[in-house]
Amino acid sequence: MRLIFAGTPDFAVPSLRAAAQRGEVVGVYTQPDRPAGRGRELSISPVKREALLRGIPVFQPENFKTRAAREALRALQPDLMIVVAYGLILPQSVLDIPTYGCWNVHASLLPRWRGAAPIQRAIEAGDAETGVCLMQMEKGLDSGPVLLQAKLAIGDTETGGQLHDRLSELGAEVLGDGLGLARAELFPRPWIQPEAGVTYAHKLDKAEARLDWSHSATALANKVRAFNPWPMADALIAGERVRIHGAIALPLEHRAEPGTVLLAGRDGIDIACGVGALRVRVLQRDGGKAITAADYLNGRRDLIVARGA
Repeated sequence: MRLIFAGTPDFAVPSLRAAAQRGEVVGVYTQPDRPAGRGRELSISPVKREALLRGIPVFQPENFKTRAAREALRALQPDLMIVVAYGLILPQSVLDIPTYGCWNVHASLLPRWRGAAPIQRAIEAGDAETGVCLMQMEKGLDSGPVLLQAKLAIGDTETGGQLHDRLSELGAEVLGDGLGLARAELFPRPWIQPEAGVTYAHKLDKAEARLDWSHSATALANKVRAFNPWPMADALIAGERVRIHGAIALPLEHRAEPGTVLLAGRDGIDIACGVGALRVRVLQRDGGKAITAADYLNGRRDLIVARGA
């Protein structure tokens, strides 16, 4: 099969490798090179880097609004286009070009968590499981028929970054299975997503990473996990704003004002929440690196004094 692959970030790289093993990838589409880092030098996407290593032609249109962009895709005579975290919403005029349309690898159990940030939203919501769907794309946002699905359990302490990596590999496996069936002319039988259970995983925003101590400890612990490594939760601890890399919820009853330091020691810093307490284990001061709570307390002896008061 003549395959087109469209993707941009690290998440999509294992799927590109799976596609290259199962068919002839005649072109890779990825986002244009963007300025990155302190020097703001142009940086290529992880997918582009992988494609260049494999000698696959790379295309980087800003969008497909022009006829020239669509005709360039059509000239590749694709049987199937595979889309994994590409970063563009494809119009129907593009979806109709490949003989068998476009497949999408999506990191959730559809119809739950359609949209931009399904991995983080699943953790933030406290979901016990998630997975990957291989979907036939249509005009709606992640609303197309599902071809294949695989599930996995979310670990109690798993971060957004850790779950991202596991789902990236699982997505490649599911895609490989789908392409294997297609090569044998046994295309997966699609099932239509039900209307019940539709939720949307809205794009992450730095502003929502700021913790509000009036919320429950469980909700805050989930947010800390979900937003690691980006945008990383931050909060005020005894007057200092820090980033929180690791924390757990404690079912602790108290009458303290939310945000009050209840206990500070080698095991962590226990902070009163609207319900329960959040034990902060790993944190980062402004301009510093991530350190344990015990190391942080070496420079915040005032917290230990407050504990004994």
